[in-house]
Amino acid sequence: MKIEELKYYMMILTRMTCRRMLLLTFFILHSSFFIPANSQCEYQITAFDGAETINYNLYFNWQFIWIKAGTASLKTFPSEYKGQKSYTTSLVTSSSKKVDRYFMMRDTIMSIYTDKLTPLYYRKGAREGKRYYVDEMWYSYPNGKCQTTTRHIHNDGTKTVEKHLYQQCMTDMLHAFQQFRNIDTSDWQKGQTKNVSIAGGSEVVKAKLLYRNKKTVKGDDGKKYPCLVISYIEKDGKKDKEIVRFYVTDDSKHIPVRLDLFLRFGSAKAFFSSMK
Repeated sequence: MKIEELKYYMMILTRMTCRRMLLLTFFILHSSFFIPANSQCEYQITAFDGAETINYNLYFNWQFIWIKAGTASLKTFPSEYKGQKSYTTSLVTSSSKKVDRYFMMRDTIMSIYTDKLTPLYYRKGAREGKRYYVDEMWYSYPNGKCQTTTRHIHNDGTKTVEKHLYQQCMTDMLHAFQQFRNIDTSDWQKGQTKNVSIAGGSEVVKAKLLYRNKKTVKGDDGKKYPCLVISYIEKDGKKDKEIVRFYVTDDSKHIPVRLDLFLRFGSAKAFFSSMK
């Protein structure tokens, strides 16, 4: 392969891999089901207690060659937001030094939510090559509804602000991930599906989660974990298209041990490496 081709594919796959694999994956994999807002947006936290850090290694494949694309670190800790007890979850994703030569990526996402898992604030700051942008979202709950105020700061410094009012609970990438971790899956049956509706600005994506089976999966820490195997599927015309297959621990914590992302060019994976 010519060096120009390698640079091109490294750029394309890195953008799709590191960002979509964990940032988009945590969003769509663990996305919320539409339910009435206000008190019904609350969940009991059972998957974590206090602070925790989960680390991942990211890889992508091109022409039968696996390349380490970068790392990701997911941190959760008790916090306070506008005088209210809360939790903060942050996800920092970085491309490897080898990939940096072709395309540098640094993503930082933060989500703040109450101790009942009601979302309050979301922020994403991303550097992709020479481009840098910031997305923010504030939540409020007037009259039992969910109102979001979003602000996008473009690379040139200009800002776009939008407000939306919903009848049901809304979520962001990391909040949705934590929400899923606290769902009881003990009664899930093989082949069971759950429809999901994902808000992405002005459009809503209709998709579904398919529970496949159970499988023992090895992480990058060398340990093996009993996992639930779940696919995220979208409609591609009249056909179903599997976007991501993920493996989460078959326990109350639901920690993702492995993520398989099916790309148009090659494939990508993320593996659990450590937790503290």
